[in-house]
Amino acid sequence: MTEPSREYRFAEGEMLLVRKPAGWTSFDVVHRIRKITGVKKVGHAGTLDPLATGLLIVCTGKKTKSIAGFVGLDKEYEAEMVLGGRTESFDRATPVVETRSTEGVDEERVRTVLAEFTGPRLQMPPMWSAVSVKGKRLYKYAREGVEVDRLPREIVIHGIEPLLIRVPLVRFRVTCSKGTYVRSLVSEMGERLGCGAYLSALERTRIGPFRVADAVTLEELGAYRTLLAAKPS
Repeated sequence: MTEPSREYRFAEGEMLLVRKPAGWTSFDVVHRIRKITGVKKVGHAGTLDPLATGLLIVCTGKKTKSIAGFVGLDKEYEAEMVLGGRTESFDRATPVVETRSTEGVDEERVRTVLAEFTGPRLQMPPMWSAVSVKGKRLYKYAREGVEVDRLPREIVIHGIEPLLIRVPLVRFRVTCSKGTYVRSLVSEMGERLGCGAYLSALERTRIGPFRVADAVTLEELGAYRTLLAAKPS
C-alpha cells in the first residue's frame, strides 16, 4: 500500500474508521487494534452484531473520551431480509423455528409496508442482544431459554429505501437513530406482512458524516502500523 500522508499518533489518541468483517464481534475488533497499536486504551462507538459488517468507529488513547459523541449520531445500514421464516434471534445467527407462506406478498405490498415503518416508534430490545438487565447480558438469558422483562426504547426511522424486492428476498437501505436494532425492525416488518422475516445480511454504511467507503480493514491497519514502525526517525 502507498505510504501514508500522516502518522497516526495512536497512544496520544486517534479516531479510526474501521471496516468490521463478518464473524467478528465489535470487541474482537477492539482487541485486535490493541495488538496492532500497542495501546491498551481502545474503545468503539456503537456495537455491531457478529454477523454484521461495515463501519465501526474505534478510538484510542485520549480520544476515547469522545466516544459518547459518536454513539449518538444517526446510522445508515444496507440490510437483506428473507421473507417466510422466523428465528429466535431475528437473524440467521439462530435456526429457523417457523416457516410461513409468502403467497400474496408482492413488490407493491412490500413497498407499502416498508414505508409504514418510517418515523418515531418504540422498539423492544431483542433477547439476543448485548443489552444488560440486572447485570447480565440479554443474550446470556436467551441462551438459557429465559426471557426477561425489558423496557421499549424510543427510536426514529428517518427513511427506508427499497433496493431489491425479489420475494422471498428483500434488500433495503435504512437511516435511523441510535439504538435501533435493524433485525427487530425486520421481524416487525415480517409480522406486518403476515409471513415472518429474518435478517440475512447487514452492513453499516454510515455513522453521522463518516462513511464506510473511507474505512480501512484490519489488514490494512496492520500493514499501516508496520510501515510506520519501519520508517526512519
